[in-house]
Amino acid sequence: MKLAGLKSIEDAHEESVWAVTWVPSTETRPALLLTGSLDETVRLWQPDELVNRGKMTGHCLGVTSVAAHPSGHIAASASLDSFVRVFDVDSNNTIASLEAPPSEVWQLRFNPQGTMLAVAGGGSASVKIWDTTTWNLVATLSIPRPEGTKPTDKSSSKKFVLSVAWSLDGRRIACGSMDGTVSVFDADRGKFLHHLEGHFMPVRSLVFSPVEPRLLFTGSDDTHVHMYDAEGKTMVGAMSGHASWVLSVDVSTDGAAVATGSSDRTVRLWDINMRGAVQTMSNHTDQVWGVAFRPGGMPGRLASVSDDKSISLYDYS
Repeated sequence: MKLAGLKSIEDAHEESVWAVTWVPSTETRPALLLTGSLDETVRLWQPDELVNRGKMTGHCLGVTSVAAHPSGHIAASASLDSFVRVFDVDSNNTIASLEAPPSEVWQLRFNPQGTMLAVAGGGSASVKIWDTTTWNLVATLSIPRPEGTKPTDKSSSKKFVLSVAWSLDGRRIACGSMDGTVSVFDADRGKFLHHLEGHFMPVRSLVFSPVEPRLLFTGSDDTHVHMYDAEGKTMVGAMSGHASWVLSVDVSTDGAAVATGSSDRTVRLWDINMRGAVQTMSNHTDQVWGVAFRPGGMPGRLASVSDDKSISLYDYS
């Protein structure tokens, strides 16, 4: 497995680019790249030349996360303005505007079935779930306080929720917190199941394997990438190599490789079987906030975005 640089765009946005995802292909167009920036905009790009297909406005503060519905027709963006904007990818028409309390929107993900949208709830120490048919809030999954703490303790601030992910079958939701805790929930029952331990610094990104429903990958400010059996509550692997915070993690569609972006300005490719890094890419000149593999078959594609305002696209084979 290896990465080969295909295209980089400097000044893709006017400010730092913090978010990236792929919008699945539809009957009328190929998969597109979606990016979100502190310049308050969301932009669409057509691979492999990274041609700008549109600029979406609507937020009044920086965009922290973007997510695409599995149908390829709908996407959502989360902003520091505490709103989630749901929009039609091709027309840019707003479908819904979901409001959360101030600073309560940090990351969001659609479930694989496309019926729910999960939002990492920041200082509320919870994950909020919206129904994608009615756009009503249908559940709030609260992270339990650690045993032995009193409601007056300030420990709840450490449960600031930074990241969220769905398992392949949509039955599990995992979220990462500021204190390094990873919490796992039963999505159907809205019930907290258990914590996964091992990180001691913020977990800014996590993702389930697209081939193994139980396998969860996490990236943390402690510079490590962990692999967990999310059902068995056990850590099954740990990988290290970054010189600073791991800001983003994603898994290839074949489930064989992990890509990470770091504040050490690099993108790394990891072989899951070897439990080690096999390649380091140094295209960016600042922190790499997002990495995303294109869903679907070959040829594989990986995109990365950075504080340096650029987007890089790689061939994965």
